[in-house]
Amino acid sequence: MRVAALYDIHGNLPALEAVLEDVRRAVVDRIVVGGDVLPGPMPRETLAYLLALEIPTQFIRGNGDREVLSRMAGIDTGTIPERFRPVMQWVADELEPEHERVMSRWPATLDLEIPGVGDVLFCHATPRNDTEIFTRLTPEDRVRRALAGVQASLVVCGHTHMQFDRMIDGTRVVNAGSVGMPFGEAAAYWLLLGPDVELRRTAYDLEQAAARIRATDYPQAEEYAARDVLSPPSEQEILERYSRVELI
Repeated sequence: MRVAALYDIHGNLPALEAVLEDVRRAVVDRIVVGGDVLPGPMPRETLAYLLALEIPTQFIRGNGDREVLSRMAGIDTGTIPERFRPVMQWVADELEPEHERVMSRWPATLDLEIPGVGDVLFCHATPRNDTEIFTRLTPEDRVRRALAGVQASLVVCGHTHMQFDRMIDGTRVVNAGSVGMPFGEAAAYWLLLGPDVELRRTAYDLEQAAARIRATDYPQAEEYAARDVLSPPSEQEILERYSRVELI
C-alpha cells in the first residue's frame, strides 16, 4: 500500500491541484489529509475537491479546522489573534452545514499499518496536541516528552509548514511540510509512504495561483498571494521565530 500525506493545504486550491497530479502519477492507494485544510482563500472549493477524490481519503483535524468549526458554532475560543479573526469568520461564513457535519467527524489522530513502513501514527502537530511546535532543531529531550506513550514506529506530523525527518530514540518522526503555505522555497510539499518514506516537493504555476487567490473575496487575499505563495518567509527566519515558542 502506498499512502500520500497532504498537510496544511490552507485553502490553496491551485497548490492542491498540482500535488494531486503528482499523487496520481505515484499511483497511491490512499490519501491522508493531515489537518488545516482551512482557513484559506478557497475553502468551499478546496473541501469540494478533496471530498470528491476518486482515491480513498481519510482526514484528521488540525487546529485551523478546529477553530473554523468553533466559529461555525458561534463560539469564540479567544485563542486567535485579533488580526486573524476576520479571516476565520469569513471562512466560517463561506461554508455550509454539511461541511460542518463532515469536518466535525475528523479525528485528532489516525493509525495506519503501511507495508514496508510499519505502524504509522498521523497527527497534526504532536500526538498529544494540535498546536505544539517543534522543528528539526528542537532538542531531543523536548520532543521525547511529546512522544511519550507512542508505540508507532513512524509519526507523521505537520503544523510548522517545514519538512524534516528525525529519529527520536526508536521512533522516526517526519514532517510532511505544507501543500499550501510552505516556509522556505516556494512550492507545494507532501509525503509519500510505502514501501519507503519520501519527502516530496511539487512545483506549480505560482503566478497563476496568486492571480486566482487575488480574485477571491478572502480578507487577506493580497497578503496570502504575495507572502505565502510567491515569496514565503525563509526557513531560517521561521526557525528563529519558532525557537521562542517551541516545546519546553
